[in-house]
Amino acid sequence: MIKRPGNIKSGDTIGITAPSFGASIEPYSLLIDIAEDNLRNRGYRIVEGRTARLGDGIGISTDPKVCGAELMDFYKRDDIDAIISAGGGELMNETITYVDFYELKNYKPKWYVGYSDNTNFIFPLVTITGVQGIYGPCINGYAKVWEDTEKDTFAILEGTKSSFDGYDKFVEPQTQETLIEEYTDEYLRAPYNLNAKRQLISYVHDGNALVKACDQKIEMQGILLGGCLDVLANLVGTRFDRMKEFVKDNPKVIWALEACDLSPMSTRRAIWNLKEAGWFDTAAGFIIGRPRASWKQNMLGADQYNAVTDVIADMKVPVVMDAEIGHIDPMLPVVMGADANVTVVSNTLNITYL
Repeated sequence: MIKRPGNIKSGDTIGITAPSFGASIEPYSLLIDIAEDNLRNRGYRIVEGRTARLGDGIGISTDPKVCGAELMDFYKRDDIDAIISAGGGELMNETITYVDFYELKNYKPKWYVGYSDNTNFIFPLVTITGVQGIYGPCINGYAKVWEDTEKDTFAILEGTKSSFDGYDKFVEPQTQETLIEEYTDEYLRAPYNLNAKRQLISYVHDGNALVKACDQKIEMQGILLGGCLDVLANLVGTRFDRMKEFVKDNPKVIWALEACDLSPMSTRRAIWNLKEAGWFDTAAGFIIGRPRASWKQNMLGADQYNAVTDVIADMKVPVVMDAEIGHIDPMLPVVMGADANVTVVSNTLNITYL
């Protein structure tokens, strides 16, 4: 049984730590102050770890030993009720070298929120410690005007909702980074620039091959699991890979995956890697988020769709792609490790937690 942490409420304490990248440079060093004020205005106390604003590490806030020690300390402390990561990053895998997920089993489960590189903690938190985690916005996400992403994340934390619908619009990825000369308060607090309409691409198996579902209703039931594919592919075969035991204990897994920096070819290799390692042996279906780097890219015939579908077609389970999970705003927070029903009809997506 994967444990669900208790709900938090006004008056409780949220810890901010940086086991991945810290809020050391603009705009993150500005956003963290606004975000913490927003949480205080909601009634929460804030405990900020000393790693939260550091930036002397490589791909993470500081020395991995320091990051791991603070993360362990925050999780074990009775005066911290939930943890929100200070940011994503690149090398949080080095932090978890110093995290004892088996020791954490001895402590009261608490919510941990983060995405991207934070997959390094959330995934083994589920598969080793046996505690659910929220794949959702890091602390800078709560500095802006709150929209569905931020409201839904706190609806999970506070236990006010159990059913969540996907979002109709998203921010179309730009081919070039926009240079910001000055991070004004108005810019930092601005809502999402929702300039594109969501279109889910779904597939079902007709007995011979995966085919587009059109208006067919798709239903999946199982344990949600996954995160950033860039991270997961590197965990295969390490001491943090407990998936052979996990799939034995969990006969139905709904994989919620998204890619950050992977090209279409890298995505295809990563999906193959997880499949061949036996991670998908009990897959009940797949929800694939919009990829950041490979969005609408074609690489020698590989694109964001066949990078997934060609590899898992023989599994004969439904696949829903271009969902709002991951790096392209807005992101739908996902409770990894939770038992859920996922329903997709045409362009609508619903996740209901059981």
